[in-house]
Amino acid sequence: MNDEKNAERRPLEELSFTVTGYVSKAPHETYEAVADPAQLSHYFTTGGARGRLETGAEVSWDFADFPGRFPVEVVEAVQDEKIVIRWEGSDQSVEPSTTTTFEFTPVDEGARTLVTITEKSWKLTRGGSEGAFGNCMGWTGMLAALKVWVEHGINLREGFYK
Repeated sequence: MNDEKNAERRPLEELSFTVTGYVSKAPHETYEAVADPAQLSHYFTTGGARGRLETGAEVSWDFADFPGRFPVEVVEAVQDEKIVIRWEGSDQSVEPSTTTTFEFTPVDEGARTLVTITEKSWKLTRGGSEGAFGNCMGWTGMLAALKVWVEHGINLREGFYK
């Protein structure tokens, strides 16, 4: 409890958020839907993903509804468990890039997966808060689209933003 109280007293240094959701598939299938660029392109990076999310890789993502391909650095990838990515912000709202961590936790004896997405490194500015809130919405949408894609093969994002 003392650690929690001390954390509350420390000044806020950056903005971060976490979103979670359950996918009714095993961690391997769920992980692959994120790591595999062909699958990711179907339900999330609607303009296309280039490159598999593997440790040390630099891949690129493009969104048809938010034009502009951008590079994504894969900091760490642990098969069926975790992917950590980083990319630069488009303005001065991040320090100097955001870090996003995907965690894939088996539940119900591995029949389902708890997916946890955490993003950090947003500055304590108006731009930082707008970027963090916008990306929180984006990752929540990605998580919902991931669930529907993996469980039912449906692209939930199609026509959602445009």
